[in-house]
Amino acid sequence: MLPAMHLFGLTGGVASGKDVIAARFRERGVPTVDADELARIAVQPGSPALAEIRERFGPQLVGQTGELDRAALARIVFGDPEKLAQLNRIVHPRVALLLQQKVNELSSAGHTLGCYVVPLLFENGLEAKLRPVVLVAAPLEVQVQRAMARSGWSEAEARARIAAQLPLEEKQARADYVIDNGGTLQSAAARADEVLDAIRKRLQTLDPNP
Repeated sequence: MLPAMHLFGLTGGVASGKDVIAARFRERGVPTVDADELARIAVQPGSPALAEIRERFGPQLVGQTGELDRAALARIVFGDPEKLAQLNRIVHPRVALLLQQKVNELSSAGHTLGCYVVPLLFENGLEAKLRPVVLVAAPLEVQVQRAMARSGWSEAEARARIAAQLPLEEKQARADYVIDNGGTLQSAAARADEVLDAIRKRLQTLDPNP
């Protein structure tokens, strides 16, 4: 029987640089699963989840190609806890099922350690299931500039999206490891290596690519 795969969490605020750290983990032989990507799969054209979203939030959210207008949906649920909760009830069960399928695939392939990238890990109460939790942190002004450049948001939009998440200080207090990604890529990669080595030692897993 193959050993079970241990899944740890990687999270961070808007534009903190989670993808950079996830890429470094993959370079070190740890497969990563992205919650946002699973959410996109869950609402792909023709899916039951997309049909529910269309019924609940309106047909204007589905374009002529059958794709969900994610930006328009975000504008509807952003700042409205009730509508966000309704959306989560539609999407989250499908994402959980897709995650379990992916974990099974990776475990069958012989992986004993994996990383689940979840932007709203703390906000969605997942920390107990994804220990240890790694937090990618960046100064507020760095997040704002990155978010504006990446997503085309105004400064006000970027600050509002960041403010809607838990404060960085609270996430730092709840994380097991923190990676500062406000400086150079080299320093962030070096810290990511330190954290991954510590996790492997903590979990007594083998490094397939030292």
